[in-house]
Amino acid sequence: MAAAAEQAPKIETKDMKTIFAERKALFDEVSGITGIPWIYLAAIDQYERTLTIANPKTRTRQPGLIGIYYSELEWAGFANPNSADTNPASIALFGGKGKDGSGDGVADRNSDLDALSTMASFLLQYGKGIDNLKLALWNYYHNARSVERIEQFIKIYDTYGRIDLHEHAFPLPLGAEYSYRSTWGASRGWGGHRIHEGSDIFAGYGVPVRSTCYCIVEIKGWNPYGGWRVGLRDLNNVYHYYAHLQGFEKTLQQGNVVKPGQVLGWVGSSGYGKPGTQGKFPPHLHFGLYRDNGKREWSFDPYPYLKKWEREERLRKEKKSGQGG
Repeated sequence: MAAAAEQAPKIETKDMKTIFAERKALFDEVSGITGIPWIYLAAIDQYERTLTIANPKTRTRQPGLIGIYYSELEWAGFANPNSADTNPASIALFGGKGKDGSGDGVADRNSDLDALSTMASFLLQYGKGIDNLKLALWNYYHNARSVERIEQFIKIYDTYGRIDLHEHAFPLPLGAEYSYRSTWGASRGWGGHRIHEGSDIFAGYGVPVRSTCYCIVEIKGWNPYGGWRVGLRDLNNVYHYYAHLQGFEKTLQQGNVVKPGQVLGWVGSSGYGKPGTQGKFPPHLHFGLYRDNGKREWSFDPYPYLKKWEREERLRKEKKSGQGG
C-alpha cells in the first residue's frame, strides 16, 4: 500500500488538521483500490467511533486514525484458540473477520489499514451501490437505527466533500441579548412529572435560532411539549433539540444538511398544547442534547457545551477581526 497509510504510533501528538488529512488519505486509498466511495468508508468509520464513545465498557478506544472496532474474538474467530492471531490464513480458517490490508502478511486489528480494508472487504460482498450498502449495513449491525445514522453521515460528507466538520456555534447570535444557566435535571410538571432535559436560553421574540454544528435535519414540526421544534443529528451521533420556536426558516426541510451558524428559525414561546399554542411561558429557546449508543438515546447536560461553543465562537470572531485589521 502507499505511504499515505503510514502513521506515527502516537497520533495524539498531532493536531486535528493533520489527523483529518491522514484519515482522509486512508479513505481515498482504500476507495481507489476497492471502488467503494470514500464517503461510505468515512461514514462507517465515524459511526463506529461514536459507538466507542457511547459504549466505553464494551469497546476499547483504538489508538490509530481509524475508529472501526473489532474485538479480539471477532477478528481472530470465535473458535480460534489464539485470540491474538494475526495470521490471515488461520484467521480465515476459524471464520474470523480480520484481513491483511497492507500486504505485509499480517492481519493486525490495531492497524488502520487492516481494519479499514476488513470493513471494505465485507462491503464488497454485497456490491458498491447505495442499496447494496444498506443491505450490507443491515447484515453487519442488524439495526435499522445504525443504517439510518450512517446514511445521514454519508449525506453530510457528500455535501461538503471533507471530513473536518466538527466546528460548533452558539445557538443564538453572540450579539443578541440573551441569558441562560444550567437547568438540566430540574423538575417539570406540565404533562406529568418529568425532568428538564436541556438548558433554557432566554431572549426576545424573533431572535434568530442557529444550527450549532454540521448536521442533518432529522425532524421538524410540532410536538405538544416543545411546540415548533427542530431536531438535528451531528457527526458525533448527538441529537440537538431546539424547542418553543416562533417559526422556521422558510427553506428548512427535514433531510437538509446545515452548517454551524445557519438560521433554523426564531425564538418564541410555542408549546404546552395543541398545534399553534403560544404564550404559556416567556419566550426562550429550549436546547437539549441526546447521545445515541446504537440502541437507545439519553439526554445529558448541554450547559457545559453551550459555554464552550459560545467561548470558541467568540474567539474565532476575535481572531478573524484581528486578522482583518
